Amino acid sequence: MKNIPLEKRIIFALDVEDETKALKWIELLSDKVKFFKIGLELFIKTGFSLIDELLNRECEVMLDLKLYDIPKTVYRAVKQIVKRDIRFLTVHGNYDIMKAAVDAAPPSLGILGVTVLTCLDQKDLMEMGYPLDINELVLKRAMLAKQAGCVGVVASGLEAQKIRKEIGEDIVIVTPGIRLAQNSKEDQKRVVTPKDGILMGSDYLVIGRSIRDAKDPNAVVSSIFNEIKEI
Repeated sequence: MKNIPLEKRIIFALDVEDETKALKWIELLSDKVKFFKIGLELFIKTGFSLIDELLNRECEVMLDLKLYDIPKTVYRAVKQIVKRDIRFLTVHGNYDIMKAAVDAAPPSLGILGVTVLTCLDQKDLMEMGYPLDINELVLKRAMLAKQAGCVGVVASGLEAQKIRKEIGEDIVIVTPGIRLAQNSKEDQKRVVTPKDGILMGSDYLVIGRSIRDAKDPNAVVSSIFNEIKEI
């Protein structure tokens, strides 16, 4: 495992509708968790204000916008984002798009290529016209991400082991779709538990609902940390 501080292994997904609710979660968890994800909905609602708040608290930020546009537009968008000290930014796994994002980003901003969303399975890919097996498509996009200069990829834990074997240890793997054993999958299809995610090669675990829906969110975080420490 990479030498990542335990409090940054979990990236808590601030998938809430406004800044007030987001701040409540930050207040509740920030003694234990020092890495937070801001997605499209919350970013549109709050802009950079919540990012600034997290940075002022010395927390790291994953800006999960999954940028997907013509390369010049992506390049210019990233040039706006680099005005903040954001740790990770997500873009879709097309080579030219990823390369444009990497070209616009300083070394401090890690570009993550999104391989295949964890809400999709093989049936969904067939309906979208992709002839590849889902594992082949994830691996192909991960290879393209590395060639484009991305620091890492967003991928299910189910494919992390294959990415590690084929691409190596230097690529960062950020895994969403994390569920505790007792949780339902809901709208996710390719999910793993926190322990399995790390064992399969993931570096960071994006976790939202499994913590947010718990009676004692901090106890769940502590339990996940204990699982990781045992590996």
